Amino acid sequence: MKVLLDENLDHALRNLLAPHEVVTVAFTGWAGLKNGELLQTAEEQGIQVLLTGDTTLHLEQNLTGRRLAVVALSAIQLPIIREHVARIVAPIDRAAPGSFQMVDCGTFDRGRG
Repeated sequence: MKVLLDENLDHALRNLLAPHEVVTVAFTGWAGLKNGELLQTAEEQGIQVLLTGDTTLHLEQNLTGRRLAVVALSAIQLPIIREHVARIVAPIDRAAPGSFQMVDCGTFDRGRG
């Protein structure tokens, strides 16, 4: 799958998502695009999955008829996400165009550590 990491996720996550081809919004030059523009541009460039920390994107954007899928993470901090890589890769593997899948990675807890 060709996966796009949204700008709210740590770029280091891309190295944990093998064997998928992962690019970042910053790398592609799409930083700052609003969600609708980002989805359209990503689709036009053959992106199959948008991986984001925006858990309400599916409420703000109509995904019906989209050629890409959206996978949203409940946390965006790499130390938390790193513990759930298998849970993140699974919905990427089964992503269908126009779908939205939420991955529960827990949340940031200031008491951790």
